[in-house]
Amino acid sequence: MSGTNLRLGRLFDRESGRSFITAFDHGGSLRVPPESGGAVEVVERIVAGDPDGVLITPGLLKQSSHLFAFRGAPVPVVRADWTTLDERTRELGEHYRVLLGPADAASLGAGAVVMFLIHGPEEGAMFADNVAAVAEAASEARDAGIPLIVEATLWGSRVEDRKDPDLLAYICRMAAELGADAVKTEYTGDPATMAEVVEGCPVPILTLGGAKSGSEEAVVEAARGAIEGGAKGIIFGRNVWMADDPVGMSKALREVVHGVPVRR
Repeated sequence: MSGTNLRLGRLFDRESGRSFITAFDHGGSLRVPPESGGAVEVVERIVAGDPDGVLITPGLLKQSSHLFAFRGAPVPVVRADWTTLDERTRELGEHYRVLLGPADAASLGAGAVVMFLIHGPEEGAMFADNVAAVAEAASEARDAGIPLIVEATLWGSRVEDRKDPDLLAYICRMAAELGADAVKTEYTGDPATMAEVVEGCPVPILTLGGAKSGSEEAVVEAARGAIEGGAKGIIFGRNVWMADDPVGMSKALREVVHGVPVRR
């Protein structure tokens, strides 16, 4: 077994074969509401929810590394790139940059690294550069023995439907072909069409949570639908750490993903 497979396996529960990851990489590209609390304080609440992993920025992992430095702690998963997502950066146009390589992420203590693959930007050059960056990172990740999770989305300005099953299947398959060890993508909204996306992708798919929902029941149902559609887990952010009860929400989602509460 390679180092990549060993580290990837640590993200997935032995019994269910699935993974519940909480995302808190938002501060690198999106506004984090001040009422959420201090950055490290939010990570503390996330860890208290007992996820299998936490998606986090390099700087925040450095500042909160003590929260991951014990047996049974969630696996830190590092965001390695940046794009213009927040409304405050829209006037700048669509841009994409790589921030650090897989070996750098591993040196920070990451168990995996995440990069965007964004279909449909206005400029073809941006998409081409994005593809090349993911392919290069996949090669570097193999050498470093760290898994690469590609966040394959339809977030470009030319895309009208971000949940289009056919386009999602296309971009997820592309991510796998470029060397992704797992893929993070949108839930289509329907288990049947989600199954089509999953079946077309030869690596595990985990679904993202998206913007904060006004209904916690809808969040849980989206997770359940994704699992019914064959997803190997979820990577939910704002719908966890912005919930009225983040630990309670984590428990509800963990039960959906794994079937029973996980005790370490």
